[in-house]
Amino acid sequence: MRRAVCPGSFDPVTNGHLDIIARASRLYDEVYVAVMINKSKKGLFSIEERIALIEEVAADYGNIRVEAFHGLLVDFCKQRDIPAIVKGLRAVSDFDYELQMAQMNNGLSGVETLFVPTNPTYSFLSSSLVKEVAQWGGDVAHLLPPVVLEALKKKLAQQ
Repeated sequence: MRRAVCPGSFDPVTNGHLDIIARASRLYDEVYVAVMINKSKKGLFSIEERIALIEEVAADYGNIRVEAFHGLLVDFCKQRDIPAIVKGLRAVSDFDYELQMAQMNNGLSGVETLFVPTNPTYSFLSSSLVKEVAQWGGDVAHLLPPVVLEALKKKLAQQ
């Protein structure tokens, strides 16, 4: 079985994330979406909420597993016999950082990283930017799946 992982914070999951996850799901038999737990960052959505949202919006793909992880991504991969990491690249600035990570991960464990260029529609998109625009009342409906948009509106209304 061919397995890969798409890691990220997904706070919240955007259409850009889903584009990469969907493309990976067509290339691999099983795709893990690894939701990073970073205790030094306070996310808008809890890890459990992020997982639930991803499971809901990616349910139609049929071969997605969503799990939280803390620590080294290569350890996550080793524990699940995953030989490949799939990462989306938005710009050259992403490549500089991601290449270093890919080389480190390969050196640590032999796990390969495949870079997928983002759809140009989402080349500027980040969860942080979506949250910031939404906090100021901007329209982000075209950047998020409808269920995520509703969850975001609810979260922001609670603040």
